[in-house]
Amino acid sequence: MAQDKTRTEDETGLRVRSLRALLPRAAPGQVIGLLGGSFDPAHEGHAHITREALRRFDLDQVWWLVSPGNPLKQTGPAPLSKRMQRARQVMQHPRVAVTDIECAIGTRYTAQTLQTLQAVRPDLRFVWLMGADNLAQVDQWQDWRWIFDHVPIGVLARPGDRAAARGSVAAKTYQFARLRGRESRLLAQSVAPAWCFVNVAMKDVSSTEIRAAGGWANGASATD
Repeated sequence: MAQDKTRTEDETGLRVRSLRALLPRAAPGQVIGLLGGSFDPAHEGHAHITREALRRFDLDQVWWLVSPGNPLKQTGPAPLSKRMQRARQVMQHPRVAVTDIECAIGTRYTAQTLQTLQAVRPDLRFVWLMGADNLAQVDQWQDWRWIFDHVPIGVLARPGDRAAARGSVAAKTYQFARLRGRESRLLAQSVAPAWCFVNVAMKDVSSTEIRAAGGWANGASATD
């Protein structure tokens, strides 16, 4: 029995070390913003909100999590390798890493990804980043309450999404945990549940518009 327990602990430790090797480098204690999405394709709007998030939420780094696919969408995006290449062209910043972490560690849902990252790097502080459009429908995500209860969340407003986001199920449910916009730099050091909604002068561009204009021919049907 003791040998079985030791073997299990060794296997767990090996898996954690293997997963850790897949992640970007980060010093213990750093605050890492996580921006997930299909990035189909990545564009200057994504880069803009990333730079704003670094500043407004006092982050040390931002990791882009380019997802294999979106469980809420019925059609698939362009191949991951193509989206990764485009993302790296668009987002070039010394404190931003473009990653395919979800594919590498084999997670499908945001909550699973966050649970894994917290287990593998308990010495880091993670902040989940999302646009206001995602806040408006995050209650459809698997284990969305777990996300709010375990990870601070930074919400950046995009054109036309502010009213719907503020009236969303998630915003109303966690109204008690909301930090004011002028307190945004306190978010990373706050204990979840904690979230902050900041208004940002956004670039009015979307992946959907780029595809519709023929600027991202991927040979597959895809939706934002």
